[in-house]
Amino acid sequence: MSEKIVGIVGGGLMGVGIAIKFALTGYKTVLYEAFPARRTEIPAAMQEILGELIEENVLSPEKSTAAVARILLTADFAALKDAAIIIEAIPEVLPLKQELYQKLEALVSPSALIASNTSGFMPDVLSAKMAHRGRFLITHFWNPPHAVRLVEVVPGSATTQAYVDLTMKVMREIGSEPVLLRTPLPGFIGNRLQYAVLREALHIVHSGAADAATVDTVMKASLGPRYSVMGPLEAADFGGLETFLKISTHLMPELAKDEGMLELLRQHVDKGEKGAATGRGFYEWPEAKKRAIRKKRLQQYLRNRTP
Repeated sequence: MSEKIVGIVGGGLMGVGIAIKFALTGYKTVLYEAFPARRTEIPAAMQEILGELIEENVLSPEKSTAAVARILLTADFAALKDAAIIIEAIPEVLPLKQELYQKLEALVSPSALIASNTSGFMPDVLSAKMAHRGRFLITHFWNPPHAVRLVEVVPGSATTQAYVDLTMKVMREIGSEPVLLRTPLPGFIGNRLQYAVLREALHIVHSGAADAATVDTVMKASLGPRYSVMGPLEAADFGGLETFLKISTHLMPELAKDEGMLELLRQHVDKGEKGAATGRGFYEWPEAKKRAIRKKRLQQYLRNRTP
């Protein structure tokens, strides 16, 4: 078994992006997708991702071609048998994931690492039916994985240190910036921070104090640039902990703590206004606007791709 073979199970946007990230680093990558309709879409999805990187001058056409040559797109589950690392990126359905891990354990080497890209389940829940839970953990890549460096590594209670060390090493090898959670936490770190901000943003709009555009402008013109340079705890240190303590003492009791503001989301969803994918949410989303935002977002991610 070669240590340079990785298996990706699931050919959605995350699975394809993760596969490309490994292939660009020299890994032979087996991308398994069970559904024929999705398999036919994957080559075009890969070319779109690689084309974006070429357009932004971070990848040459030659390296793009070489990466595609390292990816085996397959419907043959047995093609995963020689992979030293398996990353699962299938839909968030617990029984399907647990069944998959049992099938993988019967196929791959006893020493192969099995990881999940889940953003919702805890590692001990996912690995509950595995025979060898010590080799399982979570590697939570962020979207789009070919551009965002962060990977949240979340071991379970049974995960052995050797697999944690291996995962951190491999994530750095492929150009990611892994962070290790000492204890599993619902939502991990990134989503908890993201949804804490979203809760307050929704609360402000729901209260009538400001509209969505005003809230987003405040974020983009102040906290957004700041947080690309320093995190919230660094910012507290930099601004002075005594000052932050005084402000927190009178402001934190006023922040949103319930789920009442979710009614604002529910109103949009009930009207079929589900965001950019449907053309309308808090904003109108014509195709040209979506393309422009995606391009700007990618450029920002790529500017920050090196620690």
